[in-house]
Amino acid sequence: MGASPRGLDDALEWLAGHVDYERTAPTRRDVPTLAPVRDALFALGDPQLDVPTVHVTGTNGKGSTTAMAAALLEATGRRVGTFTSPDLHAVHERICVAGAPIDDATLVDVLGRLADLERTTGVRLTRFELLTVGALLHFADEAVDVAVVEVGLGGTWDATNVVASEVAVVTNVSLDHTEVLGDTVEAIARDKAGIVKPGSIAVLGDEDPTTIALQAALATSHGARDVWRRGAELSLARNDLAVGGRLITVATPRGAHEDVFVSLHGAHQGANALCAIAAAEAFGATALGDDVVASALGTIRIPGRMEVLRHHPTVLLDGAHNPAGAAVLADALEASFVVPGVRCLVLGALSSRDPASLLEPLAAVGVDTVYCCEPPTPRALAASTVAAAAARLGLHARVVVDPGDAIDAALADAADDDLVVVTGSFYVVGAVRGHLLGLPPHRG
Repeated sequence: MGASPRGLDDALEWLAGHVDYERTAPTRRDVPTLAPVRDALFALGDPQLDVPTVHVTGTNGKGSTTAMAAALLEATGRRVGTFTSPDLHAVHERICVAGAPIDDATLVDVLGRLADLERTTGVRLTRFELLTVGALLHFADEAVDVAVVEVGLGGTWDATNVVASEVAVVTNVSLDHTEVLGDTVEAIARDKAGIVKPGSIAVLGDEDPTTIALQAALATSHGARDVWRRGAELSLARNDLAVGGRLITVATPRGAHEDVFVSLHGAHQGANALCAIAAAEAFGATALGDDVVASALGTIRIPGRMEVLRHHPTVLLDGAHNPAGAAVLADALEASFVVPGVRCLVLGALSSRDPASLLEPLAAVGVDTVYCCEPPTPRALAASTVAAAAARLGLHARVVVDPGDAIDAALADAADDDLVVVTGSFYVVGAVRGHLLGLPPHRG
């Protein structure tokens, strides 16, 4: 692509020509470095330094926490940028300002500037690094008041860790991406703690006392000026099922909020809401008004995360892609999605996953049938492998490789009072969601 791309297709083709570790399963064979990202940003005038930032990581829940923190900060009147991953239907979703994805023309312009940068400086970035730099450039251009930036993977060596965050959030830590981050909880906690910057406030949402103590020590060693821990400085005194979501009561060092309605399903979303409220109050250095919290969290929707897409039968989408996520999904099914009929799955996973570890908690709550598909990515685990794991657990398994065909098959077999759960990978969730909503093919 030249300095003046001919349009969106050219720009996305250029972007796709870069190494994409989201699709090709990175490992830590090489010595990790943020130097290429820092060099690119320096050449662009260090736009990240113009944008106050809330940085969010965690094994699970970081996307939901990012969305809620952004909504809370927007409800205070701030202009907010968000950088998230993965996207479901278009790469534009990853870079938003005031809740709106970057438009085609602006994305083409941003990618064109990055193409010029690569050509003139010789800096070569990965696809995710380009999107990170592009987001930070866009936020500076838009003069946002704050950016809420979700880590792609880990923390210390993630491309997003070039921001000088004022608030660093670690939602939780468990074993995931062990081929990249390490094979112990301690190693993963150390990696995620790398987002804590000197002078920042660290918000730690983990429920495990041992893990959170380790994270707190790491945050202090990284120079955090304050550490807010769930179970100490932060409390979640109520986290109850409500019609259409949760009722929570939370407290932070800035204030307390009682009986807040959160329009998201699953007990884990109560914990994520605590982290989001704490992050917004840490950033603003004051308590949020109860009206702000109610308006931001009472109507929030997060596509692909415990999302009910249709009824009769009920279709639930959730990107539970690791054992901890599958366990959370199973808990939510028991608490919030009791149906007169049966529960079945449309499930596809990445090759790095053990399908049995995803299926076991769901089988334990009564899932009977699995429509085994493959995510639209080179990292897809064979549907036949998923089916074999399901059969070993005593589940009925049917191989339908294409996710769209798999949901069609599940719906054809389902009665009106059944529940169809789509899960295992955000690639599968995005493909099924787009199929059911009649959306155009994925862009970017």
